[in-house]
Amino acid sequence: MKARFAVMGLGFLLASLGLPGAAAQAQQAPQDKVYSTQPGQAAAADKVYGTRSLQPDDPAADEVRKRFKLRFTDMEVVAVKRTPYGLFEVQVGTDMIYTDEGVTWVMLGPLIDAATRRDVTRANQERASAMAFSELPLDLALRQVQGKGTRKLAVFEDPNCGYCKQLRQTLKQLDDVTIYTFMYPILSPDSNRKVRDVWCADDPGKSWDDWMLSGQRPSAAQCDAPVDAMVALGRRLMVRGTPTVFFENGTRASGAMSLDQLKARLQAAR
Repeated sequence: MKARFAVMGLGFLLASLGLPGAAAQAQQAPQDKVYSTQPGQAAAADKVYGTRSLQPDDPAADEVRKRFKLRFTDMEVVAVKRTPYGLFEVQVGTDMIYTDEGVTWVMLGPLIDAATRRDVTRANQERASAMAFSELPLDLALRQVQGKGTRKLAVFEDPNCGYCKQLRQTLKQLDDVTIYTFMYPILSPDSNRKVRDVWCADDPGKSWDDWMLSGQRPSAAQCDAPVDAMVALGRRLMVRGTPTVFFENGTRASGAMSLDQLKARLQAAR
């Protein structure tokens, strides 16, 4: 039986499925679309809602893994879990795909708990992509201390990312925090130039804030800026959109966050 699938644009997975990719920024997400490869049958609904949390693996998950790998041979499956929503969650990299036990269809998109409004998919992605904060190569980051700086976070930002600038406005309202900024030029060639100019400036942290907060373009500068290493780091950590924030407890969050959200995550990371 051929598979039918509902997909939401996420670059890596859509490329594997032979569909158009998504924008690089975390700030944009196209609408879900439904496709079917079974003649005369409509595809299933592209959003699923429920009220319970995920359960551990069971024997049926192994069979789902085998069927999934037979249908999508170019996708490396990390884990498969049964969910209490009547679906199986298939992890590919740090992305989550949902399917039925027969793998007759697959869905890519957020799974929302209707009772709590919690984004189950995002929570599972953050858990799957967690890493030790101490493993970050901080020599590639701009270090800025606000207040005593006892709390820590790291953020991946592109100089041409609108939501990164929005997040930056929020970050400046925090106190007692050390911010490590990993410049991540992925949106355009101009991003590479701005990152080089900031890195080579006399005061890189000030130059970055002048641009991100005030729109003051960094002066042209030349030096041996590790731009390739910055991009390679983001790819190794599977940072697929900006901004992406890493906290001390190894968790991450993508997209702009409110001040209350940041404070809550910083408190939870202690």
